[in-house]
Amino acid sequence: MNVNSSIFIALLAGTMLPMQAVINARLARPLGSPLWAAAISGAVTTIALVIIGLAASRGLPRSEGAADVPLWSWTGGLCGAIALTAMTATAPRLGAATMIAMVVTGQVMFSLLVDRYALFGSAPYPLTPRRVLAACLLLVGALLFSKRTNP
Repeated sequence: MNVNSSIFIALLAGTMLPMQAVINARLARPLGSPLWAAAISGAVTTIALVIIGLAASRGLPRSEGAADVPLWSWTGGLCGAIALTAMTATAPRLGAATMIAMVVTGQVMFSLLVDRYALFGSAPYPLTPRRVLAACLLLVGALLFSKRTNP
């Protein structure tokens, strides 16, 4: 996969987050809780990924070496559950654009730390003035989204 394809796929993935948040927020109303809407969304995600995984790999996942990975390697789903629930709960209060601006800003800010310190076994990337400036501009943009104006 080349860089242009990767950028397109990442942009496409980004369109799914606000859609998922507002769909889940709508589901939360009759269920009475954003937590239950996120749980159902997570269950649908799990079922879809199992079906796609079985079809794509023609079998179950490999298990050799699974016991040797660090314990924290198994917590990615917990991160997803927290993010999914938070987005479901905040989208109706903030609006999709503000919520996503805050999510993206949080992602970039933490990603700078992940890159700088090669956290969780990732490759290191330097914390350059350009990257810091870009993150600061994202923060300013997110804050501008959060300021409500009266029509």
